Amino acid sequence: RKMLAIIPARGGSKGLPGKNLKLLAGKPLIGHTIETALITPELSRIIVSTEDEEIARVAQQFGAEVPFMRPTNLASDNSLAIDTYKYTVDKLINYEGVDIVNYMVLLPTSPLRDASDISNSIKIFRNKNAHSVISVTKGDKPVSWFKSLDSESRLLENDITLKNRQDEDDYYCPNGSIYIFRKELIDEGKYYSEKTYAYVMPKYRSVDIDTQFDFDYAEFLLKNIS
Repeated sequence: RKMLAIIPARGGSKGLPGKNLKLLAGKPLIGHTIETALITPELSRIIVSTEDEEIARVAQQFGAEVPFMRPTNLASDNSLAIDTYKYTVDKLINYEGVDIVNYMVLLPTSPLRDASDISNSIKIFRNKNAHSVISVTKGDKPVSWFKSLDSESRLLENDITLKNRQDEDDYYCPNGSIYIFRKELIDEGKYYSEKTYAYVMPKYRSVDIDTQFDFDYAEFLLKNIS
């Protein structure tokens, strides 16, 4: 059974204004994610959730569906992503009478994932009978190297035992690229359970665009690594 994909894309952005429509290597940022989703055989529908009319228009031009607009109260700086997922899925169920047991979320700010990343994460979800699968990338530095600062910029010690670099455990951080959820997990307000599994992605496909630097770096990678 194929899986529904939701691409949440609001119009507002403080870090990089208008980023979802900003041209990345000659194409609107959101277009990269839509095009990759459309060539992934395991996906049934690509639904863009937005409150922005221009994003909706561009998304439809690229082949995604925008069956309804997102309420503005779910598109503010303070609104929670999980509430957008709940709203979109519940609206599809009530509006169309479809049965949605699980679904994927693809953030448009991660344009370097490819179709194999999406397909392989779905395989993990199914093979593990998972509650969720979340894409991650390996951290560059051991977690013990990170410190807090006080109000006077003094480094504060943590209570992690120092080790040689080669003896440190590997740590992985969600990269914002791929999320797969059982509907019931999100309905409980959770992303993680004892059956949450990682899909590990390489660093060069894990760029998550929030600033102009991120954008320029993604453009460099798109033009130089293919």
